[in-house]
Parts: sequence; structure tokens; C-alpha cells
Amino acid sequence: MNIRTELNRTRPDYVVYVPKGKEDTGNEHFLVFDGPDGSLMVVWTQSTFEGMPDQRIKFSRSDDRGKTWTSPVTIACKDETHGMASWGFPLVSRSGRIYVIYSRHIGVNDYATHVTGLMAGIYSDDNGENWSAEGVITMPGSKWDNAAPGIPANWIVWQKPARISDGKYFCGMTRWVSPTIRGKPPIESWISHASVVEFLRFENLDDDPEVVDLEIRFTAGNDDALQYPYPDFPDVSVIQEPTLIALPDERLFCIMRTSAGCPVYSVSEDGGIRWSSPLPMRFQDDGETLKHPLSPSPLYDAGMGDFLFFYHDNDGHFEQWKPTDSSWNRRPVFLLRGQFRPDAKQPVWFSRKALFMDNDGVAIGHGKGRSDLAMYASVTLEGEDPVIWYPDRKYFLLGRRIPRETITAMNVPASRLRPEKTSWEIH
Repeated sequence: MNIRTELNRTRPDYVVYVPKGKEDTGNEHFLVFDGPDGSLMVVWTQSTFEGMPDQRIKFSRSDDRGKTWTSPVTIACKDETHGMASWGFPLVSRSGRIYVIYSRHIGVNDYATHVTGLMAGIYSDDNGENWSAEGVITMPGSKWDNAAPGIPANWIVWQKPARISDGKYFCGMTRWVSPTIRGKPPIESWISHASVVEFLRFENLDDDPEVVDLEIRFTAGNDDALQYPYPDFPDVSVIQEPTLIALPDERLFCIMRTSAGCPVYSVSEDGGIRWSSPLPMRFQDDGETLKHPLSPSPLYDAGMGDFLFFYHDNDGHFEQWKPTDSSWNRRPVFLLRGQFRPDAKQPVWFSRKALFMDNDGVAIGHGKGRSDLAMYASVTLEGEDPVIWYPDRKYFLLGRRIPRETITAMNVPASRLRPEKTSWEIH
């Protein structure tokens, strides 16, 4: 493999991490954030390959806004007393304390090793130089969990929480339904395994409590959890990986992935307590439904009234691949510019698609490797320009700057967009 060729396939502007050996070729859930000292910081999940028992949480920082990064350190991992650590996400209190919350496996499996776990966390008061001992946060029980004592929930938070609910950090959470509850899946593939979406609000984080004393309000739980049917099986919900923005009228807008060949959206008018029933995402009201496989479908606030949406523009059938081939149908990546439409049923409307990046389907990594561009990603702002930080094939960790003039050139209609077969490419 020619590293330079593979590294440059998606035309990155920033390189955060390049694997050095066999044990660090799995890199994902790549969350770059603004540190309290003006630096950029990042946490991600690293392993030999996704789901392997050596999953751990890594941390690095950049003092030159992403041009160079410190050698990453492991801040949570498997040791003599702890199981694997996965899917960490950061929160920074107003005083500058950095919390990282993650799933801690304890040797008990329900849905899957890298999903079944306690909600654990650590914090740093010196910009990541030193970290506290691990604490565990109490999660309330759910009708979707295994009822047997001592078995943790099956959950993932995949995006950075944002201060979008009464000034408090708020995020969505996938809760996988326990096999003891869901019964036999419709097909023999993980894409039909039942899941629902709930939400978390961090009530006292700015008081700098110990991790064990963090107060979290869980909303949309149990029967109120968001659900969306697996095709032809209305009693099986497959809905995952919520991404959230705050609208100018203070409503919250949430997009989630499904196995139905499209993403769906829901709206909350009360800060994330109650949510509308999910509906298929369209370019605009009564417009064409967006095509997307069971892959992350992130929507980011790009500032200046713009939102950025990244998707694959296929319903799971791509080239020779089928919806079950999730390591292969998650590419290429198209970009849409979104804007708020206050009187619309779907309150964010989108431009025509622009081809943003592709890796040509060349597989790399552990075993047969993978070729996907699944957007387990994050966004920061550099001046007026957003930067998308993304894992390429869950192998390289990269960043790409999106010039503001590129965004403003993408017209979002004020009324119904006429169908158009052509798209354009971002260079």
C-alpha cells in the first residue's frame, strides 16, 4: 500500500493521525473540539479493528489550529480491573474542566461487546495533561434493556453534545434493544437489529461535579423513544445516531439514520423533552426524499445561517453492493447546504447535491479492510470556514476545510426546487 496515495484520496487539508502498526488501524468516532485554552482537542476510539477487545479512548491536541497534533495518549482502556472503553465524547464546563464520557464494558455482553456498557467518564482540569480516576454515571432502567440484574444498557452517543437546550449540553443517544426484548431480527444482518433514539441533557456540568455526581436528564425514554420501522416489518424499529441543531426559532431539529434507504427527522418545540414522529428527509417540503444507507448522516451548524449535511446519495444499493454491505456502500460523500424555512413542514431545506469527496472504493485496514467513508465526524470553525474532521475508511483521521464562498455558491430554494439530474463537484 502506498500510504501517501491512500492518504490523499479524499484531498484532506489536515492530517491528525496515520496508523503506525497493526494495533492502531481502527480509528473512528472522531470528535474534534475547541479546548478551553484556545487549542483544538480531539478524542476518538482506537483499536485493531472496530469491535475488537482492545478498543480504547485516545486524546490529542493541536496548538496551531490543526496543522500539527501531539502524539496521542490513551485516557481510557482495558486494564486489570476495567473492560474495553468505547465511543468517548467531550464536554467542556464554563470553568474549563474537560469531561470525557464513554461506554465501559464490564465483561457482560447483551447486544454486543462494544455496545453493552456502563456510562463512565473522567475529567481534566489542566487541558488534558492529567486525568481523574474513572467514575460511573447511573443510567435509569429502560423497557428496552435486559431486565436481568447486573447487565448494562446497550447505548452509543456518537456526536459532541452542544449547548442547545436552555444553555445546557444536550445530545442524542442510540439505545439498542436487548435481544431478550426484540426477539428474532427480520433478517440475519445487524442492519435489522432493533434500536430506538433517546436524548440526554447535562443539568449540572457547569458546577464541575465529580463524574459520579453528574446529573443527566434522560428524555424520550421507554414508549416515548423515537422509532422508525424496518422495511416490511412495522413492529421492528431501526433508528440510530441522532445529530442535532438548534433552529433560529429555538426549536431543535434532529436527523437520524435508518434501514429504510433514507434518513429521517424529528422536531422538538420544548428544548428536547418531546419530539415529533420521525419523517423521511427531503430536499424541501414535498420534494425528493434523500437517499442514504444505514450510515451516519450528520447535520452541522456552519454559522452565518447555514447548515451542512453530509450523505451518500444511495439507498444501500450501490455498485455491486447491497444494504447489508455497510463497509462498502457508505461512499461517496455528497454535501448539501441547508437553511431555515420557518413556515415549512420540514424546517430545514437544502440545496442541490455537490460531490464532496470519495476514496475510489479502495479498501485498507485489518483483514480485508474496508472502503467506507462513514461520517463518524465533527466540525469546528476556522474563521468563517467550517472544517469537517472525518475518518477515512475508519483508518486515517483527517480534516478538510470548506471555504465559505463554496457554501454560499450552493443555492437553497425559497420555494419548491425543480428536479434536476445534474450535480456538481467541490474541488
